[in-house]
Amino acid sequence: MVPSQGYVNQGKRVPNEKLGISGELDSMIADHQKSKGSSSLVRASSSNVMLFGNLGNLRQPGAGGGRGGGGNANPYNVLDYLPKTAREEVPMPSQVKVGKTNTVREEKRQGEPESPASLCRALSTRMDPETLKIMGNEDYKNGRFAEALALYDAAISIDPNKASYRSNKSAALTALGRILDAVFECREAIRIEPHYHRAHHRLATLYLRLGEAEKALYHYKHAGPEADQEDIAKVKSLQARLNKCTEARRLRDWNTLIKESQSTILAGADSAPQIYALQAEALLKLNRHREADEALSSGPNFEVDACTKFLGPIGNANLLATRAQVDMVAGRLDDALKAAQQASRLDSNNREANMVMRKARVVAVARSKGNELFKTARFSEACVAYGEGLEHDPYNSVLLCNRAACRSKLGQLDKAIEDCTAALNVRPSYSKARLRRADCNAKLEKWEASIEDYEILIKETPEDEEVTRALSEVRAQLRKQRG
Repeated sequence: MVPSQGYVNQGKRVPNEKLGISGELDSMIADHQKSKGSSSLVRASSSNVMLFGNLGNLRQPGAGGGRGGGGNANPYNVLDYLPKTAREEVPMPSQVKVGKTNTVREEKRQGEPESPASLCRALSTRMDPETLKIMGNEDYKNGRFAEALALYDAAISIDPNKASYRSNKSAALTALGRILDAVFECREAIRIEPHYHRAHHRLATLYLRLGEAEKALYHYKHAGPEADQEDIAKVKSLQARLNKCTEARRLRDWNTLIKESQSTILAGADSAPQIYALQAEALLKLNRHREADEALSSGPNFEVDACTKFLGPIGNANLLATRAQVDMVAGRLDDALKAAQQASRLDSNNREANMVMRKARVVAVARSKGNELFKTARFSEACVAYGEGLEHDPYNSVLLCNRAACRSKLGQLDKAIEDCTAALNVRPSYSKARLRRADCNAKLEKWEASIEDYEILIKETPEDEEVTRALSEVRAQLRKQRG
């Protein structure tokens, strides 16, 4: 803004600095009231103004832009973090409330008509983005990361081409666990200022956590004095472990892959989804299904779009294919089908994704057909239907448990127990299979085995009266048998 000129607000020329801040504010309010016929501009303090209506420097509700990247989506209201002078001592005829919905309401006074609600879109046009950054830094130092993020977003909305705002926002996102969003903001900071050492260092550290050793090394080398030899050594150590993972997978040495992938995570790649997926894949190959599920669950759970943006379509398709396989053996059939379809859309040539998708569809048909037959008490036919699905997916815990129900109804108790045991080997927490096995063992008067399962169920669901009653009855039978 040129000092000798006034600035324009919503099509009206506003007096310049010669009138002084107080005179300028009074003139703005008076002009606005004359043109609108009512007051929609409120003097907040001697240093800023609240305007009821869009100022044009913050986005409208529902505007585009997502998490991370160049978007400035902000779920927080920066007005909640205004300086004290902007929040207090506002000479309004009624109380002003500023809340999380980005609205300012004039509360109805007793005996007065209610005034229409107005939207407050910004801080004052006189709020300096550097001041917002300083306020954000203070919140960040005090551990108020969400508040800091809101203030950095506000600064970016006013001046989107300042690299330090983007870099600081990246730090706040990292503290909030939004690693990929933090990467996208750091990239933007470096695009704006290619030799910004701190942004390079911050991005390198993020790449290290994401298992991208080569990219981490590149940015550490461009971080100038921000990086030291310890950073470089850590990246090189990570690179060596990643190479061992690649070699173990090539040789199909699954035990070594499990060991090296865990070492890679401990070496700093704690947010690398591809490393957790390698570990889960190796565990699946060894039929250690429960551990595979736990390994994948312990890794990051990034949104599909953000992960695709970071890893690329083929890279994310591989991750989704592994997730689909884990979901299949864990009995999450719908989740498996969804993940496989997403992977196939990203990479139509992904063999694992296409295989899982075909398998999930066959299993879904078998489960649906078997369920319908079971409902009409056609247990033998239902048993065959579930078996057809198990031919394509022999470790599907849902089909195993459902077939056990059919076999129990047919009096094939030993076979029902075998199916329940197979399902529990895949999913130890599968309470329905455990309950069914306990019931079958009780019918066979195998009281100790039945009691063991019921006691596990009681620990998991102590409020379940049916299980409590069944356990009591089985214990009584055991006492009776022992005389």
